[in-house]
Amino acid sequence: MKRIFAGAVLLAASVGAQAAVITFDDNALAPNTFYNPGAATTWTSGGANFDHLWNAEYNCCWGNFTYSNQTDTTTPGFTNDRAAITGDGVGAGQDNYAIGYTGTTGSSVLTFNNAQTVLGGYFTNTTYAYLAMANGDDGNGIPSPFIKGPFGEGDFFKLTVTGLDEFGGALGSLDFLMADGANVIDTWEWFDLSGLGEVNGLSFSLSSSDNGSFGMNTPAYFAVDNLTIVPVPAAVWLFASALGLLGLRRKVRK
Repeated sequence: MKRIFAGAVLLAASVGAQAAVITFDDNALAPNTFYNPGAATTWTSGGANFDHLWNAEYNCCWGNFTYSNQTDTTTPGFTNDRAAITGDGVGAGQDNYAIGYTGTTGSSVLTFNNAQTVLGGYFTNTTYAYLAMANGDDGNGIPSPFIKGPFGEGDFFKLTVTGLDEFGGALGSLDFLMADGANVIDTWEWFDLSGLGEVNGLSFSLSSSDNGSFGMNTPAYFAVDNLTIVPVPAAVWLFASALGLLGLRRKVRK
């Protein structure tokens, strides 16, 4: 039994040693601001690549991903569309987090330079989306004629995360409820993504029970922090270690 325990400790330590956490704190920001380059570009954090879309024709209107450390949890409407309802990130220190907006292309996509196993990450609502769902306020007054709120029985706001292969093809998807009836998330919640397996990227899309003639009425935003990834060679090694541990356990039982 001691050998089994020692092996388990070794495996757990290996997971901690091999896993990397995308905290977004490797990108410097002034306090209470967000990344706003005013142009379409790609930014990186923790080995992942994030496209930042921009409408050059109208010199406005970002999409896909940005990063932020804004603290405003009370201002409703699209002028406050890059703040998490928590008012900060998951970690200590600089405490950046990422904001995804899917309203431009229908999804927000990140890619990796090499295949990864994504163990999971922390997700929450933005202030804009939260106040729209929880109070019915999207910046146009309470109640707003454009969105349903407060949410009640049967209402939902769902984040779907799809694993992508090296060519951008879908491998599989997992769902996470950002709002379930009147329960609208306002804290960082862990979402286990390990079931997607080995991926070269992730695509994030949103759906809601509140829809109109022009599509989804709920503001199409989410916040994410501390994505935890394991490079595939390390993940394979860990899997092999787990099999070895299982074999050891069987031998001990005989």
